[in-house]
Amino acid sequence: MALEVMARAAGPIPLDIAFRVEPGELLALVGHSGSGKSTMLRTIAGLWTPTEAKVTGNGHTWLDTKERVNVPAFRRPVGFVFQSYALFPHMTALGNVMAAMEGRPVAEREREARRLLALVSLAGLEERRPAALSGGQQQRVAVARALARKPAALLLDEPFSAVDRATRERLYEEIRQLRAHLEMPTVLVTHDMEEARMLADRMVVIEHGKIVRSGAAADVLFDPVALRAMGLRDVGSSLPAVLEAQEDDGLTRFETPAGPIWLPKVEGGPGLSVRVRILAHEVIVARQRPEGLSALNALPAVVTDVAVGEGPGAIVRLDIRGHEILARITARSARTLELVPGAHCFAILKSMAVARGDVTVGNGHDVA
Repeated sequence: MALEVMARAAGPIPLDIAFRVEPGELLALVGHSGSGKSTMLRTIAGLWTPTEAKVTGNGHTWLDTKERVNVPAFRRPVGFVFQSYALFPHMTALGNVMAAMEGRPVAEREREARRLLALVSLAGLEERRPAALSGGQQQRVAVARALARKPAALLLDEPFSAVDRATRERLYEEIRQLRAHLEMPTVLVTHDMEEARMLADRMVVIEHGKIVRSGAAADVLFDPVALRAMGLRDVGSSLPAVLEAQEDDGLTRFETPAGPIWLPKVEGGPGLSVRVRILAHEVIVARQRPEGLSALNALPAVVTDVAVGEGPGAIVRLDIRGHEILARITARSARTLELVPGAHCFAILKSMAVARGDVTVGNGHDVA
């Protein structure tokens, strides 16, 4: 059943927030540090009680300050994955997961723990202790342990921020696959826009303890007000590409769905599939294929939408052969170029604007 949350408080962080998460849905709470994101998770989990609040999950009331209902944290059927993993260092991966299933027969706990570890791609590593696991593997143990509680809601608090970009990409893919097996509402707190774009069904943008925008992830990431609240320069998208050749001048040529692009040398051989992360403020838009320009990469695109903010900026949504990228340009440029839905144009990407960590292979491993 759905998770419903309402919280109001004057401090330490002012709050006036309410949202609902449906079964099987992943809702991302995004915003700057101190906006109230993690405080909302702590409210759901029973680790903090606002002045006025109501939390219901799986048809049961966990918190209702008006009715003086406050179920203790250890009695709430919630799976919580922390940024720091919070694994027991003296226990194996198997032991950590089994520890979340107290009160059940040992054989049943072990069987279920092994199933969950296999579900998060850790089969064969059951007997390793946290110190012998990578950061990404430890995080997957934490996810398996959270699921072992058979939670009515799964809470993820900046779960991937402690690992590098390449590991994060791999974990994103595994979480997407894992979601096919999850029926409970899931709430993800993140400040990473790519993370929210790739994982969330819906997003709630919080600023100074209040919701400034909520809706489908793709729509929120296109909204100028929401983008400003989230940190505009972080907004980007990713484009699939296949390595074609290593050039003599130190560049690597890739083939994308819309044509070739060149990037600073990426190790690998022909046929290597990658994803290239492209930040919106690094994309230039032209109505004609440019000539005499230092930027090497010009991909044909079609404008699908334009959103003009309150200031001088605009966000242009571009379709590149079925793949979407965003461009952040001035509203004046959007008007001058007559960028309207259906307009044909070129997305120009500077080769040197793509950092090495922004090129990852298909399964998420960094190739730089």
